[in-house]
Order: sequence, then C-alpha cells, then structure tokens
Amino acid sequence: MIELWFAVIAFLWTGYFVLEGFDFGVGMLAPVVSRTADEQRASLQTIGPVWDGNEVWLITAVGAMFAAFPAWYAGMFSAFYLPVFLVLVGLIVRGVGLEWRGKVNDPFWCDLGIVVGSALPAFLWGAIFADLLYGSAPAALLGGAFTLAVCALHGAVFLALKTTGAVRRRARTTALAAGAVAIPVAVFALSSLGTLPALAAMAALAAAAALTWRRREGWAFAATAAAIVLATLAVFMELRLRPLPGLTLAEAASGAYTLTVLSWIGLITLPFILLYQGWTYWVFRKRVQVPGTQKPGTQRPGAQVAGAPPR
Repeated sequence: MIELWFAVIAFLWTGYFVLEGFDFGVGMLAPVVSRTADEQRASLQTIGPVWDGNEVWLITAVGAMFAAFPAWYAGMFSAFYLPVFLVLVGLIVRGVGLEWRGKVNDPFWCDLGIVVGSALPAFLWGAIFADLLYGSAPAALLGGAFTLAVCALHGAVFLALKTTGAVRRRARTTALAAGAVAIPVAVFALSSLGTLPALAAMAALAAAAALTWRRREGWAFAATAAAIVLATLAVFMELRLRPLPGLTLAEAASGAYTLTVLSWIGLITLPFILLYQGWTYWVFRKRVQVPGTQKPGTQRPGAQVAGAPPR
C-alpha cells in the first residue's frame, strides 16, 4: 500500500507538471508571440477551457500526500512555507487575470498578472523540489531555472500547435529559442541524478527542439511532455529513498486502514476525473483561429473571440 500510494502521488504530480506546464508557458509567452489585442486573446484562448481544470491535479496531489503521507506533507510544506505561499499567490493572480481581462477596458494589469502568475509557480516548483533533494540554494536556483525554461518550451510548442498564422510562426521561433536555453540547463540540472529517466529527459528535450525545427508541432509537444514525465520520474525515484532528511517512506506513511480506505476512494473517483478531463481536451482539440488568418466566410456571423469584451 505504501509503494502504491507513493506511485499514485508521483503520477498526480507528473500530470500536474505536464498539464500546468504548458499553461505556465502560454501565460508567460502570450505577450511575446502576440502583436495585437486579437492575437493576445487568441493566444490565451488556447488554455482558456482547460487551465482551471489542470489545477485540480495539484489539489489532488497535495490532498493525497496529506492523507497517505502526513509526515511528508507536514515536513515539506512547513519547510517551504514561504515559496508555497508565493506559488498560491501566483496562481491566484494568474486566475484573476485570466478571468477579468475580458471584462475590463484596459487589460494591461491583467496581462501582467498572467505573466507573473505563470512565471512565479513555474520557477518555484523547480526550486522547491531541487532544494528538497539537495538542500542548497544553488541547487534550488538551478532547479527553478530548469522548470522555468522547460515550461517556456512546453508552452511555446503548445502555442505553435494550437494557433495559426503569425502567432504560430512566432511561437515556433520562441520554442526554438526556449529549447536553446532549456537543453543546457537540463544537462546541468539532471546530470547529477545520473539515472536513465534523467538522461532520457535530456534526449526528449533535444528531440522536441529538432521536431519544432521540422515544424512537427504535435510530435514536439509529445516530446516536451515526455521530458517532463521523465524528469519528474527521476525526481520521485530519489524521493522514494528519502522523502525528507532523516525520514523514510514507511515512517512518513499513514496506517494500513487509512491507505486501504484511500485506495477504495481513489479507485472510484480517479477514473471519472481522467475521463472528464480527457473529454474536455477532445472537445477543444482544434486550433484557435487567430483573427486575420481565417478564410472569408469561415466564421459564424456574430461569433465572438473568447476573452473579448462584450459587444
């Protein structure tokens, strides 16, 4: 039961980093790839239907830690109280910006909140887990730089995959620039782990850059997602041995009865969550048409771009 629930928590954190990773990247890069208000709205519309659902993975992961490994939960979130608090502030600011930018006349402060609220958690989660592994400020900074760069690459590839016209071209160029940063940072950040998943994560990032160069955005996005999965797996392989200094996994776990009850709850609820989110991504799978790139007559009369002020 202990090993099972550690694997479940690793899976939930992995899902969060993969899905929220491109959210963070899009939030940071939307002003970079956009030149007009319509392009900015279209860029943010790529994550509009899914960003809040992606945050459910964080809530579920933290809740599972609290129930299955209370000592790990208490030690980790007490030791990193300030950075976790700043993560929450960033998520709140980003959420407010995304919800309100279509309801105000001047969305400048909303756009600024989206950028800051995306970059802050993207950096801090890497810093937290790197510090948890190595317990040093340089490691934390390197870990934060790694997750920030990878989220930027992940988000840029997602924008290239989901948009059209000039925004798509700029997103592809931005992805190549982000890859030029992410790959060397990954070498420094992951080489110390020395595991097969860590090495495979570096290779996946290189493959993502090559696929982006060849304009294969779908495969490039799969490669960036694989890199995040492999990097997270490498981290949790280390945490399995020592989730906190001086604490083993067995010492951090709840009792057998609690883990059994959690297993039944997870068995009932987790499939519904996965099916619902999978259905959401299927419904919104098409590219967002950037205004100015559509063929005449392809947009319904009276149709409105998401995030635009009411007419």
